[in-house]
Amino acid sequence: MAKTIISGFILFFLLIFSGAEPTSAAFWDTKGDNVIHDPSMIKEGNTWYTFGTGIGNGIRVIKSTDGKTWSPAPSIFTTPLSWWKKFVPNHEKNQWAPDISYYNGRYWLYYAVSAFGSNTSAIGLASTDRISSGNWRDDGLVTRTTTSNNYNAIDPELVIDKEGNPWLSFGSFWSGIKLTKLDKKTMKPTGKVYSIASRPSHGGAVEAPSITYKNGYYYLFVSFDKCCQGVNSTYKIAYGRSTKITGPYYDKSGKKMTEGGGTILDSGNDQWKGPGGADIVNGNIIVRHGYDALDNGAPKLLINDLYWDSKGWPRY
Repeated sequence: MAKTIISGFILFFLLIFSGAEPTSAAFWDTKGDNVIHDPSMIKEGNTWYTFGTGIGNGIRVIKSTDGKTWSPAPSIFTTPLSWWKKFVPNHEKNQWAPDISYYNGRYWLYYAVSAFGSNTSAIGLASTDRISSGNWRDDGLVTRTTTSNNYNAIDPELVIDKEGNPWLSFGSFWSGIKLTKLDKKTMKPTGKVYSIASRPSHGGAVEAPSITYKNGYYYLFVSFDKCCQGVNSTYKIAYGRSTKITGPYYDKSGKKMTEGGGTILDSGNDQWKGPGGADIVNGNIIVRHGYDALDNGAPKLLINDLYWDSKGWPRY
């Protein structure tokens, strides 16, 4: 793994030195138990862990020592928590799009409980001091939405700004992607909800935010269009950037992401259909799922080194 990352950086710097821009990034070619949806990845010690959507069996977890060959790890919350039913009745077995991050000495796992086509949703939080321990503390409800809201409390992601403050981005369809500041102790919202991306002319088809900071800009990655239809999925990854975490975010053409803007990074290929649910790891790795056309459309873990061009825009 270290050799792969180092070789990627060497290639990057050689290309920059020569005045060229990289046109592709190292593909990690995952194998083993790599079927997962909405992946979020982190490294603890010498082990990579990826967390993903669970339907009926808790939050799915897989692990790897090299980032390529994956095996199952114990799922989290295989028995529904009692408070889920209060906020999302009849759908408490759906744990979607978890996000794993490390902050202030703990690993924080945000996740959603919801159902397709509904914004009766809740974002929950669990935490641990060591992923490998398998001991997760239930930190309860973070935020929720009902049919009276014009946005959807799913697809959470913890973001740390350049000053070290925690924020939560989230959202799916309706009025789009939201952002709210978190309390450093409780890791729960403190007040205002900002709108940072929407697609009013595309039926609101934007979700799965991931924000990373690099060289003076916050980069917002999102998924456009529809997931979860195997090889017929139309998911694609788009991005924009802002000098402020709260936006406005602009794509490469200068269009605001709150007005439907977003530069496409990945729309798939002959084998990998509908890539999306992206997670940016350490600013130089992109993790997402794609539906494998060579395996009946199974959602599988895709990982690439992420490069940045001479103007600061991300690319493979």
